[in-house]
Amino acid sequence: MYEGNTVGAVIPAYNEAGHIGDVIETLPEFVDRAYVIDDASTDETWTEIQTHADRVNEQTADPAVVTDGGVELDPQVVPLQHEENRGVGGAIKTGYEHTRDDGIDVTVVISGDGQTEPDIVERIVAPVAEDRADYAKGNRLLDRDNEDMPAFRQFGNVTLSALTKIASGYWSVMDPQNGSTAISLEALEKVEIDELYEDYGFANDLLVRLNVHEMRIADVARRAVYKDETSHISYRSFVPKLSALLLRDFLWRLRAKYLVREFHPLAILYPLGAFAVGTGGLALLSRLTDHGEDPGVVESLVLTMLGVVCLFLSMVTDRQNNDHLQIREDTRDDV
Repeated sequence: MYEGNTVGAVIPAYNEAGHIGDVIETLPEFVDRAYVIDDASTDETWTEIQTHADRVNEQTADPAVVTDGGVELDPQVVPLQHEENRGVGGAIKTGYEHTRDDGIDVTVVISGDGQTEPDIVERIVAPVAEDRADYAKGNRLLDRDNEDMPAFRQFGNVTLSALTKIASGYWSVMDPQNGSTAISLEALEKVEIDELYEDYGFANDLLVRLNVHEMRIADVARRAVYKDETSHISYRSFVPKLSALLLRDFLWRLRAKYLVREFHPLAILYPLGAFAVGTGGLALLSRLTDHGEDPGVVESLVLTMLGVVCLFLSMVTDRQNNDHLQIREDTRDDV
């Protein structure tokens, strides 16, 4: 337990033989139960999970913790296996469903490749367990001395952060793809787990849903940890799929939060600005290309600038509306 809260760990694993055993063996002491999900791996991951789970469960001597719902958290490590590969989001969803059904107060996601070391887990669990946030996530970009993240990953991360800020309404969030997270039981019960995206855009999709439900989030400084793990992301397909997901989520958030729940001018201002920029920009490009002396150039330029102003005001207003839902943990030298 941590600060009087039961803590569950969800550990997604796909082809993590050689890593997953160490992750299971080095679980923080405050983790009351870990759900290790093998997402239909093609190597020895499942065998390694079972072997190390049995070892840890045999060594557990303390009386089992009981949740407020009366569920006894014994054994400590629960191996689960997908018959078909569902992606990292699908594996996390499986774990979330178990921790929610077991009534565990705080659920932390720990990477199956060893990137979430025990002290990092505690930093991420703390804001949720102390009721300062409903959801906490690691942020490798807050560590100013961090030189472990490759330059191309930093560039991609910053770009995805900018897109996710707009889509989710959490304008202070950085490093949205960070898989080290913690979430409260209340948040899990509200975000419609079954409907969450199942691929590598899972974390982005979850942020949007948390915002619609007015959940507080914390960005927690953490160091980057890269060992000899292999990334399973295909960037050629990942980038367009995630971009489409963020656009869809953004439009859904506008409708759900600023139109259905209660009307807000942002529901009109955002689309109006986008329409003006698109229409004016295309007209301006056409006139400059084909009719350089066409007086319509001025009108097109004015329409485009008005659209830009609308979008800028929309973003400023959206940020102000969501500032109270965001906290940032101070950067420290030992993150």
